[in-house]
Amino acid sequence: MATDRVHAALPDPPSQNEEDNREEEKVFGNIFAELESVDLPLGTTLRSIYDDQPHAHKRFMEKLDARIRNHDREIEKMCNFHHQGFVDAITELLKVRTDAEKLMGQVTDTNRRLQEAGREVTAQTQEVICCRIQQRNMATTVEKLQLCIPVLEMYSKLKEQLETKRYYAALKTMEQLEKVFIPRVSQYRFCQIMAENLPRLREEIKEISMSDLKDFLESIRKHSDKVGETAMRQAQHHRTFNRAVTKQASIGHYTKPVYSFNGRTHTHNGLMMDDDTGDEDEADEEVLTAQDLVDFSPVYRCLHIYTVLGDRETFENYYRKQRKKQARLVLQPQANMHETVEGYRRYFNQIVGFFVVEDHILHATHGLVTRAFTDELWNMALSKIIAVLRTHSSYCDDPDLVLELKNLIVIFADTLQDYGFPVNRLFDLLFEVRDQYNETLLKKWALVFREIFELDNYSPIPVETEDEYKLVISRFPFHDAEIEKQDFPKKLPMSQSVPQIYTQVKEFIYASLKFSESLHRSSTEIDDMLRKSTNLLLTRTLSSCLQNLIKKPHIGLTELVQIIINTTHLEQACRYLEEFITNITNVSPETVHTTRLYGLSTFKDARHAAEGEIYTKLNQKIDEFIQLADYEWGMTESDGRASGYLMDLINFLRSTFQVFTHLPNNNNDHASMSGKVAQTACMSACKHLSTSLMQMLLDTELKQISMGAIQQFNLDVIQCELFASSEPVPGFQGDTLQLAFIDLRQLLDLFMVWDWSTYLADYGQPTSKYLRVNPATALALLEKVYRGMKDTSKKNNIFSQFRKNDRDKQKLIETVVKQLRSLVNGMSS
Repeated sequence: MATDRVHAALPDPPSQNEEDNREEEKVFGNIFAELESVDLPLGTTLRSIYDDQPHAHKRFMEKLDARIRNHDREIEKMCNFHHQGFVDAITELLKVRTDAEKLMGQVTDTNRRLQEAGREVTAQTQEVICCRIQQRNMATTVEKLQLCIPVLEMYSKLKEQLETKRYYAALKTMEQLEKVFIPRVSQYRFCQIMAENLPRLREEIKEISMSDLKDFLESIRKHSDKVGETAMRQAQHHRTFNRAVTKQASIGHYTKPVYSFNGRTHTHNGLMMDDDTGDEDEADEEVLTAQDLVDFSPVYRCLHIYTVLGDRETFENYYRKQRKKQARLVLQPQANMHETVEGYRRYFNQIVGFFVVEDHILHATHGLVTRAFTDELWNMALSKIIAVLRTHSSYCDDPDLVLELKNLIVIFADTLQDYGFPVNRLFDLLFEVRDQYNETLLKKWALVFREIFELDNYSPIPVETEDEYKLVISRFPFHDAEIEKQDFPKKLPMSQSVPQIYTQVKEFIYASLKFSESLHRSSTEIDDMLRKSTNLLLTRTLSSCLQNLIKKPHIGLTELVQIIINTTHLEQACRYLEEFITNITNVSPETVHTTRLYGLSTFKDARHAAEGEIYTKLNQKIDEFIQLADYEWGMTESDGRASGYLMDLINFLRSTFQVFTHLPNNNNDHASMSGKVAQTACMSACKHLSTSLMQMLLDTELKQISMGAIQQFNLDVIQCELFASSEPVPGFQGDTLQLAFIDLRQLLDLFMVWDWSTYLADYGQPTSKYLRVNPATALALLEKVYRGMKDTSKKNNIFSQFRKNDRDKQKLIETVVKQLRSLVNGMSS
């Protein structure tokens, strides 16, 4: 730096030598050289002079003055050297000035004349320049317009396509505008406006196409009913065609079927119904497809638009979501759907229409919906349909409505099966509906059976002519050689309810068979179903009606006997019912696992119930007569004749058992049956009468009995024994019926003979005369007699000898009582 050099070059104090003076001169020379240089800053140099040594400023000023004087001398020398040349030049310049002024005038004049001459040329030149510029601008304009015109034409085409709703073509036009035309003229503002409008137009197209899609979804929701109705009608025609093919297999002139709904023709066995099969109007009816009933263009258009816009996934998700919502709405039934078949038909039509549309979309759009999506929808729908049908069918109590529902379900299942949807669960549901159908049939036939039983007169069927006889046997399989030999008029053993019941059972089988049709089941399965439902009818419905009939109060003994005869004939007719089922199903009864009819047990149970009711009613009637008994237990002597109530009872029993003898006896089975029932009833009545009389004697409320009352009671028992010995019902061997009163007889003989010594001596011996007399029974009756004798002795105190006899008898009774008690105690221990 200069400052450093100044500091290093400052002279030493005056005491230094000449060498130091030379060094000082050299330093100041450098400083002056720096000062004289215009490029270097002076502040730093001057500061170094003043800031270095105390006397440096003075020496610098001295050196500076000397330097100035030296320069002045050099300037003066130079001026003196060039002065003469300067004077000479001025003199020459003065000489030239006059010529320059003359030349200046000439030049000015020449310039004036030249300007005047070139003014017209200049004007023409400007015009030429303007023309050239115009020509250039026009060429440029034409060139630019040639670039812009295609853009404008394409944009005009775009507007026209938007106005005519050709949105897919409009999107293609937009794509060409963006990629080809607009980049060529992108510098123009109108092109920038166009480019800015294209995204907005795309959004408008998306919104418009989405609005069209929404309208389409609303439209197919309204048209699903019609679409489904058409599809199910065609499926029903196809089923008719199949049946016609089976019937006409031997004829062999068929054509191909026309059965299509979604554009795919379904052919079966390469055959077709003839024109005269089915309704002619329906045969001539044009086959409709999904496109005929529904305009699918909004779906295709919207799908293409969203595909071009790269937003296909959004469209697919939206479509599937909306269809799922519509599926749930379609699957929601009306609350009163179960009341009419039309409610079920509308429900099925809507569901079929929905899935026919989905099947068409599946095959026509290639990816908008997938098989997995339709399967998911169908599985969801199938679960809902089954739940709805299971619930609503349970409300149906009309078998005709249930049958129509079954037919609708079959057509519904067949229709959807033709479109590839699995319907096995629907056919499984039909088995549940079949059970419901059978239940409604059973309820209906229960009313029919009740009405038949109420209207029956429970008398043998009178037949006046052969035609009447043939009419009866045409309705009921009755064959009896003896009756056939008889002349008219004659009577058939069963009452009129028997052929009616048999006919109604056959009608039930027919009704049950109707449900089994079109279930795609084998003849063996149908045969099994018919037999099981018939078994239910016999074992549950008919059996219950018979049991209720037998228990009715107005059914008397005659009616009960006729019911027994009726059930016997119905039991024998069961094998004809089995043959009837075999004939309509073509299944041999020898087939393995063939279900048998349980009518035998049903009618046997009913017959046993009727027999039991006969015995019960007889016993009840006997009890009613017994309640009329009015014994005077303290009487001294008997009336000498049997009691009135007992004679009435015996007369009632005689007339009752005569009813059995009035039954038809021309059939061995009937005779043996009525004889057996009569014998059992007679034996039961006698035993019940004997038991009731014994209970009357041993009644705990009866405290004392006189011997006169015993004698009167003995007269009544004698009448009972006479009745038993009179053979009121034929067929008893020996004194079998009289044994019913043996207990009473031995007890009364013991008291009448007063043979206590024999009783006590022979007690326990098998040959005892009083083997049937129980010690406890004898003791109870003896105590009552003893109390009666004591009471009588108190009253008869006039004759002393009588009192003495009574006292002896009382002592004997006391002795016998003690012995009887010991026997009773011995038995108990």
